[in-house]
Amino acid sequence: MRDTRSRTQAQARTKAARETAARWGALAILGLVATFAWASLTRADGHETIIKSHGFSFYGDLTYPEDFPHFDYVNPDAPKGGEISLGTVGTFDSLNPYSRKGRGAGLSSVMYESLLGEGVNATPAPADVYAEYYGLLAERIEYDEGKNWVIFHMRPEARFSTGDPVTAHDIYFSHNLLLDQGLKSYGDAVRKRIPKVEVLDDHRIKFYFTEGISRRSLIDQVGFVPAWSKKWYEETGARLDESRLTTSPGSGPYMLDSFDVNRRVVYKRNPDYWGNDLPINVGRNNFDTIRIEYFGDAEAAFQGFLAGEFTYRTESDSKKWATGYDTPKVNNGTIVQRELRDGTPPTPSGIVFNLKSPVFEDRRVREAVSLAYNFEWTNASLQYSLFKPRASFSQDTPVMATGVPEGAELAFLENLGDIVPPEMLTQEARMPHTSNEARLFDRRNARTAMALLDKAGWAVGDDGIRRKDGQTLKINFLFNSSSPDTLSGAMENFVSNVEKLGIDITLEKVDPSQYTSRERDRDYDLVFDSYPAILGVGTGFRQFFGSEASAFSLFNPAGLASPMVDAIIEAALAAANREEENTAVMALDRALRHEVIMIPLWYKPNHWVAYYDMYEFPDVLPAYGLGQLDFWWYNEEKAAALKASGALR
Repeated sequence: MRDTRSRTQAQARTKAARETAARWGALAILGLVATFAWASLTRADGHETIIKSHGFSFYGDLTYPEDFPHFDYVNPDAPKGGEISLGTVGTFDSLNPYSRKGRGAGLSSVMYESLLGEGVNATPAPADVYAEYYGLLAERIEYDEGKNWVIFHMRPEARFSTGDPVTAHDIYFSHNLLLDQGLKSYGDAVRKRIPKVEVLDDHRIKFYFTEGISRRSLIDQVGFVPAWSKKWYEETGARLDESRLTTSPGSGPYMLDSFDVNRRVVYKRNPDYWGNDLPINVGRNNFDTIRIEYFGDAEAAFQGFLAGEFTYRTESDSKKWATGYDTPKVNNGTIVQRELRDGTPPTPSGIVFNLKSPVFEDRRVREAVSLAYNFEWTNASLQYSLFKPRASFSQDTPVMATGVPEGAELAFLENLGDIVPPEMLTQEARMPHTSNEARLFDRRNARTAMALLDKAGWAVGDDGIRRKDGQTLKINFLFNSSSPDTLSGAMENFVSNVEKLGIDITLEKVDPSQYTSRERDRDYDLVFDSYPAILGVGTGFRQFFGSEASAFSLFNPAGLASPMVDAIIEAALAAANREEENTAVMALDRALRHEVIMIPLWYKPNHWVAYYDMYEFPDVLPAYGLGQLDFWWYNEEKAAALKASGALR
């Protein structure tokens, strides 16, 4: 599960390395981290090296030593108290986020912890290092040098919110519950990799890994299984694959307080949380309550924020960011509008092609449709020139593929043989086309697109519509009606350009519930969706990009099934060191762009945030975590002043 959550971070402890991280992102300094934090190396029978540690990273390098007092970036003296409230658009009808059925409420996984620690809503913790994981429910881990097995030594003091202990039996139960009642793609993948799990005693559990497979994402895979209460599931008869408005007890710092379906959900900090004083938690989990307010559309949510119905907002709409905050509350300082550093590569969002749709089996059709998107006009006319065009799955990082492959990357691709198209070895990495900023419909790109469609056999009829073998070139574009107005406008203009190519395209705006259901069933030709940013190697790549799960994986909206991509993934998983890993990731980025699985749109380099002036955070944020729900805190005096002024209820 961790692979689906994986974010990119890195930072060493020296000043020079921190400056490098700020500029280059996660992988730029991975090779510089040379602090090994293994607790011990001992020889067992058969000369097997056993590693015992307070944390895990694939290469064994841990930034934080065993006796670390807290993460570097937190305020260890941050006060506890107050509330942070967020707004969201849409609906929910379930408090179980692990099922395909129903729409889970926001943050409904926040109550559950795992053996290894992470932040609220599966954000990184720590947020200043790459792919380093430290014990939470587990106080230490033990594994052989070949990573054929791992033993987690659990903290005996860990408790569910009911007061019941969290034991190895709960972890064993949770692991199997995910296999039997979780996502099929997850269960299929994990069964092949983890053939045996053994409870050694109440606080020790051992996972065995299949021989002859990559050791990537095995230990962290099992380390991030949510810990659910075996007792509760057995007593209630509840299932993981059902939609329900009940929750099992969790062991995390927050637990469900109240909810009103489709209106709000509130989580409160557990005053008896067992892990309050752990170094991994110092300076974190600071708010007494986290409240989420639901709205019918983006404009209602924005107006709700300005009215004080909720108090924190991450902005994604460029029009609102440029003009919407010119209000009395912002001008008098009641609401703070800020851009904060974002060191993560942008999420690869865009218009995704359903490669299982017959019309998009031909790459030339995908390329033609891509040419209908005009970034330059959209950015200048709708987005106040605030965005940059996104090209890569590893945008603005050292592993972003650029130019013609050379050196280690070229050798890597050549070693894959004939499955790599010859042009990939001699041509520059695919980049977004450029368009005329002054005209929405770029005639030069349109001529190229029309020529591609002609070559693909889609001829224009007398009515201006393209047909082949008597069939109309018709596509549907699934779109969430609750999306921001600016995004909606951009997609409408894209559709207008597609129509001018002679394509019968329908922009289907559906409510969030229908959108979720149809997206799960892959009932679309085009969909606005995203893939994860890529900077490190993980076996989750098989669910995101691999052929085996392409027919049903919820994480692969394009349904990509490419022998070339499969081969790159397998080779990447076999990388022996960071240099080989970086080479493989660069090749994967190049290959995914070559496959034309989506039309990349835009990105912004910073977080856009607005909040009522009662929240504070460290002077220096970690490069790879905004942390508003994790390590920000509440200033009671400022909050009281806002309430006294009438700005907040």
